[in-house]
Amino acid sequence: MEASSHDEFREFVAMRSTALLRLAVLLTGGDRHAAEDLLQIALMKAYGRWARIEQHEAYVRQVMYRQQVNRWRLRRHRAETTVPVLPESETGADAGSESELRIALWAALGRLSKRQRAVVVLRYFEDLPEAEVAALLGCPVGTVRSTAHRSLAKLRALVPELGPGEPSERVQPLNYTPKEVQR
Repeated sequence: MEASSHDEFREFVAMRSTALLRLAVLLTGGDRHAAEDLLQIALMKAYGRWARIEQHEAYVRQVMYRQQVNRWRLRRHRAETTVPVLPESETGADAGSESELRIALWAALGRLSKRQRAVVVLRYFEDLPEAEVAALLGCPVGTVRSTAHRSLAKLRALVPELGPGEPSERVQPLNYTPKEVQR
């Protein structure tokens, strides 16, 4: 590799390694050591072709994506996966209380009107934008906003455990069919 390419590579690593490491941490599910390895492999592969690469960061990111997909494929054949923290100790709450909250939320959804239930499900569980919900329900965006506001207030009154946050932030999506939304 020429000296100018070598210097360009060093400058790229100095400027972009933090952002690339952040991406690697996300790709590896939070495993910092695996992320560092992933980034190192991608940078090694890029170094050998540096002079021929037009978009350096795009190339490194693509190598990282592909390398991680290969790791996921290989991991399927492993019997065990080690994790730094046991899943039970992360949440602090037991699975029973989460199930009770889901059941309470399901019952509270049943006490909403059809339109309120449809707005809540489409907006917060399906994560659709207000304009798309309005188009699906055939009403103005302002109606979706006001209906969502009133619906969330009613859900919080019916299920105080939800607290002040959005329902989708506190509980995983419920399984439902379109017929249940129309009730």
